[in-house]
Amino acid sequence: MNERLNERYWIWITAVENVPPREGRAVRVAGRDLAIFNLGNRYVAIDNRCPHKGGPLADGIVSGDSVVCPLHGWRINLLAGAVERPAETTACLEKYPTLVDNGIIVVGLPASSKEAGEAA
Repeated sequence: MNERLNERYWIWITAVENVPPREGRAVRVAGRDLAIFNLGNRYVAIDNRCPHKGGPLADGIVSGDSVVCPLHGWRINLLAGAVERPAETTACLEKYPTLVDNGIIVVGLPASSKEAGEAA
């Protein structure tokens, strides 16, 4: 089930039990590669590509509200999408709102993603 709400295209992704606490899972939705993380008290979604060299963030180690890229150790804040380490880096990743609906993780993509996903 998908619907448009508040200029977002909300997509039901997976059951909450499929993303264990302190882990990430990679998903491809509407032409976007996302990483879904379970921070224990909430789920977050962010682009699944480290801004350094494209490492798969879903495979990284979660520490607090951050993930460490498995390729070169860059640390990304999952709540802000900002690179925390190296400190002099100003790169950011797009983050996406999430919610849980009847035990299913739901991600809000920009409304324009719906058309991109349908065209693919």
